[in-house]
Amino acid sequence: MKYTPQFLAKLEDMIKENNYILRKEKGNFKSGYCLFKDNRIIVINKFASLESRVNSLIEILKELNEKEQLSDNAREELLRIETFENKKARGLKQEQIGG
Repeated sequence: MKYTPQFLAKLEDMIKENNYILRKEKGNFKSGYCLFKDNRIIVINKFASLESRVNSLIEILKELNEKEQLSDNAREELLRIETFENKKARGLKQEQIGG
């Protein structure tokens, strides 16, 4: 799975589908995002790279999933993303060992 603007938009839709407000602001966030739990507002750094924004949204979705705050549809999509990421990581490890 390549990180594309379309993939980022899909993740943003998953956030919005779960009744969170997603804002893109400038900021100096440690991990590229800030989550205001009481207000269901997520702020990501609009100046971060595409990869950083995608990774931040995946991280947020995982956190929301752990707290059972995701819709069934978003959970299924997140599972597909995590499965792919795990396969990709295993492939890299094997490649590093073999290389």
